Amino acid sequence: MAEIIWGLATSHVPSIGAAMDHHKTDDPYWKPLFDGYSPARAWMAAHPPDVAVIVYNDHANAVDLDLVPTFGIGTAESYDVADEGWGPRPVPPVAGAPELSAHLVGELVDEGFDLATFHRLDVDHGLTVPLSVYCPDPGDAWPCAVVPVLVNVIQYPQPTAARCYALGKAIGRAIRSYPRELKVAVFGTGGMSHQLAGARAGLINPEFDRMFLQAIESEPEKLAALSRDDYIREAGTEGIELIMWLVMRGAMSDRIARVHDTYHVPASNTAAALALFEDLGEA
Repeated sequence: MAEIIWGLATSHVPSIGAAMDHHKTDDPYWKPLFDGYSPARAWMAAHPPDVAVIVYNDHANAVDLDLVPTFGIGTAESYDVADEGWGPRPVPPVAGAPELSAHLVGELVDEGFDLATFHRLDVDHGLTVPLSVYCPDPGDAWPCAVVPVLVNVIQYPQPTAARCYALGKAIGRAIRSYPRELKVAVFGTGGMSHQLAGARAGLINPEFDRMFLQAIESEPEKLAALSRDDYIREAGTEGIELIMWLVMRGAMSDRIARVHDTYHVPASNTAAALALFEDLGEA
């Protein structure tokens, strides 16, 4: 049977990828952020998954805003890297895990989640930057296959935090019911607090962010109970991306151990964070 071995929550700020792509990680502006990643990267490299389920949002690169599914899942053999206006990032295409994807689709639909299925999908920085946070030097191929899980955090009404947490629970059950032996990592991406436009552009709320970083481990129900308005008020219009961390947390068992976390401000006018948890399995 498949097992979840760890979960990673990480910001997916596009300039983090650009800093890696342009060899700026040792520049004074970026070095503190990447130094904070180092312990987690070393641990993940020593505990590689076969497949990563990456929960992210498309940024109007592959999904037209005329048709925005609340939840979606990729089922393809591979995923090309999206051109976001400056050409695709110089990273490998992403290998899919279509058999696991098909299993997840069937199980999740049976649990009442009406998913859009993407048989062809270009993946943007929302997915490739977290992969680079995990593996900064992939060479010709990423070290694991990927199942992309898309969440609408852009167009109102976004799913509630409670619904995202419930989706994570269902994903966890579906992974554990997969009949092949696989080691699976689950990524929750986006956040932390930031707002890119409007009267509060530039908003960062470290107090809320640090509360969230702690509660995601031991009090996820507290975070799931927050409303859409709560997230936007406290973390900014783009800070609502934090609901995707709850999908990751829901997929993991109740028994987890914090391996490492880091928090840095600013990264391109946002609060950037990473939290890595080992899944200890059911008691």
